[in-house]
Amino acid sequence: MPQFAVILPAAGQSSRFRGFQRKKPFVELKGRPIWVRTAEHFLKRPDVSETILVVAPEDLDWFHETFKANLAFLDLTIVAGGKSRAESVRNGISAIRKPAEFIAVHDAARPLLTARWIDDVFAAAVAHQAAIPGLKISSTVKRVGSDSVIAETVDRTNLVQAQTPQVFAAGILQRAFAACRNLAAVTDEASLLEAISLPVHVIDGWPMNIKITTNADFRLAELFLNALPKSGGPVDFGALTDDLL
Repeated sequence: MPQFAVILPAAGQSSRFRGFQRKKPFVELKGRPIWVRTAEHFLKRPDVSETILVVAPEDLDWFHETFKANLAFLDLTIVAGGKSRAESVRNGISAIRKPAEFIAVHDAARPLLTARWIDDVFAAAVAHQAAIPGLKISSTVKRVGSDSVIAETVDRTNLVQAQTPQVFAAGILQRAFAACRNLAAVTDEASLLEAISLPVHVIDGWPMNIKITTNADFRLAELFLNALPKSGGPVDFGALTDDLL
C-alpha cells in the first residue's frame, strides 16, 4: 500500500475572517476546532504515514497551550510556518520523518471531506503521479477592470476551481519546490509543477469541500456539516434544507 505524508497548512493570517477572536483554523465549528475536524480525516487512515500541521511561528506557544488536550490524543507533528503558504508547505515537507511515496497538501481550513473523496484523489495520484480535485465552473465568468466595469466574458470551457487535497509523488513535488524562485507568488502546489511543465491530473471536485475564508463561508460550513455524506455518496440535501428552515 503506497504511503502518504499529509501537510495541513494553518499558518495564514485569516485577514478576511472577521468577528472571531481566533484565526479561522482554530475557531470551533459546531463544538470542535476546524483544524481538528480536518486532521481527523487523515490521522486514522492506514495509508497515511504522517500528518503535519503547519502553524504560524507567532502562534506556536499559544497553540500548544490552548490545544494541549487535543494534542495529547492526536498523532500529529506541529511545525512553524513561513512567510507565505508555499514556504509553510516547504517547512512541512522538511519535517517529514516517516517513509512516504506521496505527499498530500490539504488546507487546514477545509474540514468538509469524506474518506471516499480522499480515496479518489489518492488513487489518481498513484495512477498519474500528481492529482488534484477541481470543481467545474458552471456560472458565467466575467473579467472586471480596476474601474469595476466588466471588461469581458471569459470562456468557462475547461475551467475548474482548484481544491485540495493536492497529491504528488514525493520526488516530483520536491523537485518542483527546488525549481521555484518566487515562493511568495505560489498559491497552490499544482502551479509549481505547471511552472516546470509537469502534468497534473484533475479529478472532479466536491461542492461541499469549501475553504473557510470568510464569515459567510463559516456559516455555510455549519450548514454543510450536517449534510456531509457519510460514505462520500450523494449529498443529503434534506438535512441541509432542515437546517435552513
